[in-house]
Amino acid sequence: MKTFTDNTGRTWTLSVTVGTIKRVRALCDVDLAKIIEIEPGKAPNVGLLDRLASDPVLLVDVLYAVCKPEADAQNVSDEDFGRAMAGDAIEHATTALLDEVIDFFPLAKRKVFNKILGASRRFEAKSKEALTALLDDPEFDAKIDQALEQLTISSGDVQESQE
Repeated sequence: MKTFTDNTGRTWTLSVTVGTIKRVRALCDVDLAKIIEIEPGKAPNVGLLDRLASDPVLLVDVLYAVCKPEADAQNVSDEDFGRAMAGDAIEHATTALLDEVIDFFPLAKRKVFNKILGASRRFEAKSKEALTALLDDPEFDAKIDQALEQLTISSGDVQESQE
C-alpha cells in the first residue's frame, strides 16, 4: 500500500483491489484496470494516463474514490478532500496512485507496466531538467525583460493613439 499526504497534513493510504476498481468505475466512470492498454503489434495505449495527467479535477476525484472508505471514516467530504489537494500533494498522490494501480496487476503485466511508467517518468524528469535549465539561463531573463519593455512601449503607443 502506498501513502501520500494532503496539504492539511492528513496521510492517506491507497489500496487498489477489485473493490476499489469497482468503486472508481461507479463514482468516476474511470476504469483503473485500463490504466495502460496493450494490444499485440500496437503501441501501448496510455489514454487514461494522459486524461488523469491533464485533468487535475478528474485525478482528485479518482483519488477520493480510492480513499473513500478512509475519508468516510474521518468524515472528510469530497469537497474537503479536494480543497486539500494542490501543488506537490497532487504530484505525490499521483505517483502513489500509479504505483498502487500497477501493483494490482499480476507479475507479467506489472513488469510491462512498470517499464512503460518508468520510461514516462524518465521523460518527465528530462523535461523538468530542461525547463529548469531554461529558467536558470540569464539570457532567458534578459529576453523576458526585453519582451516586457517592448510590450510597455507598445502599450504606451496605443494609449497615445487613443488620446
